[in-house]
Amino acid sequence: MKMMAVLLTWLCMMSSATGQHESGSKAPHAPHGPHHLSVLIADTRISEEGDNLTVGLDYEYRLSPLLGVGAVVEYAFGELDATTVLAVADLHFNNGVIMQLGPGLENRHSENVFVARVGMLYEFEMGNFTISPQLHWDYHDGEENAIVAGLAFGFAF
Repeated sequence: MKMMAVLLTWLCMMSSATGQHESGSKAPHAPHGPHHLSVLIADTRISEEGDNLTVGLDYEYRLSPLLGVGAVVEYAFGELDATTVLAVADLHFNNGVIMQLGPGLENRHSENVFVARVGMLYEFEMGNFTISPQLHWDYHDGEENAIVAGLAFGFAF
């Protein structure tokens, strides 16, 4: 939990510093707009509960060329039957490589569980449309951890 607090503090400071740096610049950092919305189709794998078809929505607001913040909402069907809501930071590296991380809650079997996500994705851009294969690891406090692998279809505006 202390690590999560340190991470969130770092992200807030990074966001503030990046915003101050960008305010003096006229160069656009998101050629199609700062908003990005995508739909995810994935498989959530938990060792005790097998594979679970997962659908989700991911929204990001780009603060700078490096950092975007947003939210993820996913629903896993099947044995897992879980809804996950995350606040995420997206760190954009060169050539479409993105690292996504953040805390959230997952409701499964009528019980709320703290979840922390660390994931990687690669975003292929075609104009303002994107396709991104993704792989995430979800830590669950007191529960089995999950691997979420999928493909997202999105657009920037």
